[in-house]
Amino acid sequence: MRIVFAGTPDFAVPCLRAAARHGEVVAVYTQPDRPAGRGRGLAPSPVKRVAQELGIAVEQPENFRSAASKATLRALQPDLMVVVAYGLILPQSVLDIPAHGCWNVHASLLPRWRGAAPIQRAIQAGDRESGVCLMRMEKGLDTGPVLLSQSLSIGAEETGGQLHDRLSMLGAQVLADGLGLLRAGILPVPQPQPEEGVTYAHKLDKGEARLDWSRPAVALADTVRAFNPWPVAECQLAGERLRIHGAVALDQAHDAVPGTLLRAGREGLDVACGEGVLRIRTLQRDGGKAITAADFLNARQELLRA
Repeated sequence: MRIVFAGTPDFAVPCLRAAARHGEVVAVYTQPDRPAGRGRGLAPSPVKRVAQELGIAVEQPENFRSAASKATLRALQPDLMVVVAYGLILPQSVLDIPAHGCWNVHASLLPRWRGAAPIQRAIQAGDRESGVCLMRMEKGLDTGPVLLSQSLSIGAEETGGQLHDRLSMLGAQVLADGLGLLRAGILPVPQPQPEEGVTYAHKLDKGEARLDWSRPAVALADTVRAFNPWPVAECQLAGERLRIHGAVALDQAHDAVPGTLLRAGREGLDVACGEGVLRIRTLQRDGGKAITAADFLNARQELLRA
């Protein structure tokens, strides 16, 4: 087979390695180099770095609107295009170029959590299950029929970063299974997505990171997990702005105003919520690094009287 791979972030790297295992990837498409780091110099995407390591040609068009960009892809004569977190919308004229169309590895159990941030939205919503779908792409946003899927359980304290890494590896496994079938001359049977159960995983916004203490503690704990490592939940507490890296919900009744620091101890900072109590275990002060609640209290011992 002649495979063209399109992807950009770390999530796509295991899938690229799986697709390239038999030397069939003839080109890799990825986003143009972007400014990064303190010097804001142009930096290649994780997918580009691995493609160069593997000796695969790299293409970085701004988009696929021009006839030249489509002609370049067509000249590669791809049997299949594999798309994983590429970051560009592919028009129908591009989807039609590969002989077997375009496959997408999506980090949710479709039709739940179509869109940009399925991993974080699943945790934020309190889902107990997630997974990966290998989907045949069509013009709609993650609406194509599913070829293969695999599910996994979300851990009670699993963060967005941890689930990201597990789904990334699971995606590579599902893609490898699909490619294995195609090599054997077996095209996975496309299963149309059901019309019921559709939800959209909208792109994460840094403005969502501020915790609203009037909400239930369970919902806030899920938000903290979902937003770790980015954008990281934050709050105003004990007279300073804190970023919250780890917290758990306690099923405790209280009559305090939401946002009140109820107790402070080595096990955590207990804050009143609309329902229950949020125990903050790991936090970060402005300009500092993530520390335990115990380390924070070493500098703020007056809070131990709370």
